[in-house]
Amino acid sequence: MTVTAPSSSAPLALTSGQLPRFIEPALLLGIAVVVAGIQFLLGGFNLAAWLVLSAVLYLIAIGVGSSIVENRRKAVDRVVRGLVTVAFLLAVAPLISTLWTVVSKGLAVVNWNFVTQVGGTAFNPDTLEVVATAGAWQAITGTLIITGIAALISVPIGVLAAVYLVEYAQPNNPLRRAITFLVDVMTGIPSIVAGLFAFSLFSLVVGPKAFSGFSASIALCVLMIPIVIRSTEEMLRLVPADLREASLALGVPRSATIIKVVLRTAASGIITGVVLAVARVVGETAPIFIAASFTDNFNANPFEGPMQTLPVMAYTAYSFPGQDIDASQANAWGAAFLLVVLVVIFNLIARIVAAVFAPKAR
Repeated sequence: MTVTAPSSSAPLALTSGQLPRFIEPALLLGIAVVVAGIQFLLGGFNLAAWLVLSAVLYLIAIGVGSSIVENRRKAVDRVVRGLVTVAFLLAVAPLISTLWTVVSKGLAVVNWNFVTQVGGTAFNPDTLEVVATAGAWQAITGTLIITGIAALISVPIGVLAAVYLVEYAQPNNPLRRAITFLVDVMTGIPSIVAGLFAFSLFSLVVGPKAFSGFSASIALCVLMIPIVIRSTEEMLRLVPADLREASLALGVPRSATIIKVVLRTAASGIITGVVLAVARVVGETAPIFIAASFTDNFNANPFEGPMQTLPVMAYTAYSFPGQDIDASQANAWGAAFLLVVLVVIFNLIARIVAAVFAPKAR
């Protein structure tokens, strides 16, 4: 009996079909153009509807096309990647929109005079008009003073508390568990509660007129300390135990080991966490508004009288405009732009510090 191999007119394909390399961006662009054209033909363009329809039609088209040309597994992979991309764009879109609005409206206001002069309103006896002066120097000064005092108080407390939790306290120590619980609770405290606490505390000490920059700094300390503790604690736990054991084996005291070995090794992460904590609280409005109130006058004394900050200036100028509403709103956008610039500077400092103090590979 003779067995012959089956003949075939076409060779067997060892691989499935493959869509073109740039099919995904090309298909998305084509669908977006078609949907936009249909919207214009129907009488108007709606951005939200355009984005949603383009995303849905793209996912359907890429899934069907990939399943026909390639296979089911690659089709599912392309659809899932498309969903991840759409989710990323949905998350980034509000951030980009906010930054674009603040930068576009703030750049039209911010100049050297706006940064260096004190803003406010004044009565002109010659024209009998209330003249508004654009300026944010009092807000910039107040922001730096209040945030600086808060950092000077919070950083030592936070770092020392983290050192105690990691280096000294035993896992079953009741004090350690109490501190950890309180830190977790303080991390979730609303910022307005911190402002009410600081104002109530200083009202008991100095009386009902307790508005001051120092009171606002205490409110920011309540928000900063748990962040510093958590970030420092995590950085200290990343230090290898071998470094501690080697130092202690050489007869170095525990305190010197912590200062010269542990803290020095974790310095990059600790400083980065501190700078990010400062960037987190510099934009707080509610606690500063309650504890330090607001004013258009320049006040560099944190222990007496209300102080102005950039977030409070943006809020009050937009919510309580003067007679010239357009000028008040312009001041609000200018203050918001300066606040964004300040936060960006803090984040850049954190990255630079992390790069400079990070352990170098040998």
